[in-house]
Amino acid sequence: MTGRLDRWERLLERQMAAAPYVLLGTSAVLSTLMDGTSWVMLALVALAAVWIWLVPRGVVYVAGLVALIGALCTQGLWFASFFGFAGYLHSWQYLKGKWRFAGVAATAAISVVTYNGGLPDPTPAGILTFLFFTAAIVALVGLFSFVGEITAERSAERKRMVAQLEAAMKENAGLHAQLLVQAREAGVLDERQRMAAEIHDTLAQGLTGIITQLQAAHRTEEWRRHVDNAIRLARESLAEARRSVHAVGPGQLEAAPLPDALAEVVAQWGELNGVRADLTITGTVRPMHPEVEETLLRTAQEALANAAKHAGASRVGLTLSYMEDVVTLDVRDDGAGFDPERVGDGGGFGLTSMRKRVSRVAGTLEIESEPGSGTAISASVPAVARG
Repeated sequence: MTGRLDRWERLLERQMAAAPYVLLGTSAVLSTLMDGTSWVMLALVALAAVWIWLVPRGVVYVAGLVALIGALCTQGLWFASFFGFAGYLHSWQYLKGKWRFAGVAATAAISVVTYNGGLPDPTPAGILTFLFFTAAIVALVGLFSFVGEITAERSAERKRMVAQLEAAMKENAGLHAQLLVQAREAGVLDERQRMAAEIHDTLAQGLTGIITQLQAAHRTEEWRRHVDNAIRLARESLAEARRSVHAVGPGQLEAAPLPDALAEVVAQWGELNGVRADLTITGTVRPMHPEVEETLLRTAQEALANAAKHAGASRVGLTLSYMEDVVTLDVRDDGAGFDPERVGDGGGFGLTSMRKRVSRVAGTLEIESEPGSGTAISASVPAVARG
């Protein structure tokens, strides 16, 4: 629609530029056919065409054009009938303020005199008739020209709005491209963080357990049991690494519900580290969303890994509580503890990973600890049912 209107406007501009020549030629042809040809008329027609073509638009141009109209009207009535319109159009288009009405009035006066066959009679009736027709022409030209100006202003306003809209669309396209780049970078960062957390929760903890078992094998005659444990940890870590690469949940949750998977994790951790570990289940057990269960399982694994690596605990207790709106996991140990303020809000990578996992499912993580008084970790997540 906009393209069609633009084409129409360009066509109208070309027609307005050609209109004076068309009106001049039409007047000359009709005058020649009706009144015959004269060298004076042809000379004036040629002068008028050159004047319209070469003279810059302004007061001088309009004054000369009106004078040429008056001269040509002496050669034939047809110049007042057709070429006179060029005087109206260009007077209104190229003059400003009151000068517009002066140019239109001069052209109208010439046309009225030409139609009357000469100057009006020096009588009140003749003068009033001349003034009436001149004023009527000026009023009509002014009215239609004013309407044309309103239309032109509307058109100019529409062009400005279209230009602003195009600029806004270009800006939006740039912003869209920028957002795509940022979203791609955010996706890459999220994937890196996910892989880092998975590596920490699987490979790092598995390798730590392997090292612990191999060191224990050096210190005892029952080395075969520790080596077997190390081999089992290596195989489990390799399987978990493969699952992490394919963004698959923990293997324990595929084989058993969350309470059973937690019980297996707690039993294996207690056996490997020689520390008493107890799991208590409260509330009505029901299947939760896979991401909720994975978050709780990974939180338990990280808390147990920290207890084995840093706490030197002799006893660890885990409580999984199913409530109406939330599911909570509490992990407490009687180990060395630490000062949370000295560690910082984020803590080490393990605590940071734990916080991010819990917050990703709109949960909360609280850590309470004091040097020599053990550590208590509580994760609370929404009870989003499976399916």
